[in-house]
Amino acid sequence: MATTSEVNKSSVRELLLTGTKEKILIPEYQRPYAWTEDQVITLFDDLVEYTNNQNESSYFLGCIVSFTNENKEQEIIDGQQRITTLFLLLRAIHKKLLKMSDSKERDNFIRQIEPAIWIINELTGEADYSTVLIESKVLESGYNQILENILKTGETRKDYSDRYSINYNLIMKLLDDYASNEPLNFYRFIHNILNKTIVFPIKADTQETALTIFSTLNDRGLPLSDADIFKAKIYNKLDEKSKKTFIDKWKSISLRAEMANESIQKLFYYYMFYLRATENDKTTTTPGLRKYYSSNSFEKLFDDNLMNNLDNILEFWEVVNCREDKNDSWTRNIKILSVLDMLTSYPNEFWKYPVIIYYLKNKNNNDFERNFLSFLRKLFVNLFRIYTVFPTINVVKASILNLNSSIIHDDYVKFDFKKITDDELKAGLKILHRNAIRMVLKLLAYNNKNQDELLPNNWEIEHILPVKWQPNYFNSNEDEVNELIETIGNKIPFEKKLNIVASNGYFSKKQEHYKKSKIAITKEMSNTTIKDWKLEEIKKNNSKIIDEIINTFKLWN
Repeated sequence: MATTSEVNKSSVRELLLTGTKEKILIPEYQRPYAWTEDQVITLFDDLVEYTNNQNESSYFLGCIVSFTNENKEQEIIDGQQRITTLFLLLRAIHKKLLKMSDSKERDNFIRQIEPAIWIINELTGEADYSTVLIESKVLESGYNQILENILKTGETRKDYSDRYSINYNLIMKLLDDYASNEPLNFYRFIHNILNKTIVFPIKADTQETALTIFSTLNDRGLPLSDADIFKAKIYNKLDEKSKKTFIDKWKSISLRAEMANESIQKLFYYYMFYLRATENDKTTTTPGLRKYYSSNSFEKLFDDNLMNNLDNILEFWEVVNCREDKNDSWTRNIKILSVLDMLTSYPNEFWKYPVIIYYLKNKNNNDFERNFLSFLRKLFVNLFRIYTVFPTINVVKASILNLNSSIIHDDYVKFDFKKITDDELKAGLKILHRNAIRMVLKLLAYNNKNQDELLPNNWEIEHILPVKWQPNYFNSNEDEVNELIETIGNKIPFEKKLNIVASNGYFSKKQEHYKKSKIAITKEMSNTTIKDWKLEEIKKNNSKIIDEIINTFKLWN
């Protein structure tokens, strides 16, 4: 479907006057008003400098992106911070003018400002100070009424601490100082704000078009997310009693998600794959998040279980990403946690979707722990085997989508992945792609019977034989040495601080530092019977590791 937009250069006065026909609305999904005092001062000083320099050209204030919603209101997508500040500025100027002595200039600008802030009675020509042309419905803000009160009364509360009041009072002081110091320029200053400060209003035909334009133009801060839109859609469907509960829940999940290195937007994304699996949707083209949830008038957002499911997904990531101990016993199961830790080193996010789906579907089953461990191990085996031979991102995409659907619809989960033979796996393990090395080292570390806790987050890959080796140490070809140094048989996981201290020392010297490690396989390298670590030791360790991986995979799969 074709989209349209309309762009017209407007003065500030012309822009705000459009509010008489279509009320200017700051919608629910916008972020709260947040202009700082520095931003207000910068704008004010720019306008003062522009006036004092007597510029003939216009002062450009940027683009305003909006669309007309179903209630015939101008819904502001981009520019809400500037528009709000302009209303506060004109309200402060109006209050200042009323205190000044009568003059033709004073009366002229009062007449110009009033229709830009309030509805004008068409019979008397007087402003109705009780009906302002802008309304803020921003969620998570208890200050919307304060903006309205300031515009109606020109006053702030005595105990103010909100940005509207802080900035309004600041503007009043700036105006008083400027009028006192530059009385001859003051009316010119007002004229310039109203008539020579220019914006480019971009009027889109739909919200979708407006958001697309905003995402293209915006370079000043964070663009609106799909989650912002979803929040507003859900909020507007609730009764008054439920709205506060919803906002509190949303705030809590948003904050916790950030602390867990996720976001509420990502939670919706994970949940989309769960919903697609329930619909048996195996299409390999992933739909855009807003496009997916907007189908059928956003009905998926109004499911009573939505917020609880997002919360459950978040709890899962709090365990995986932050290692939080929850009430559920699986969160303390080192076998489950170790496989999840191994999967976090997989080079893309495809593994996350079936894991989340399996978790949501089965988390309350009595035999969940045992089955979850089995599922995770099979998933790891299949993903790893394929990646060692085909280290590309999309090779497992179709298989993952089939697996997602199977988790929901089949009695026994089907792992329909490309088959990799043991010979292909062995060949791949000899020349491991760099993204697979951490997965292998985690597997080897957790296979050790003495490893009873998760590896530290800050471990590094330690080359037992240093990358910077002494040329007189070997009689071998340089290329052969360098190739063997980068094989898995010459690598172990090692805490970052200890690794820095161990540096490029000889094996006997490094063993003193290995002894201090809390990683079992690394600590054991400190008391091995091997006296020196040369090429033959690397080759033997390569063979041992490959055999261990093959045997582990047979057991797990």
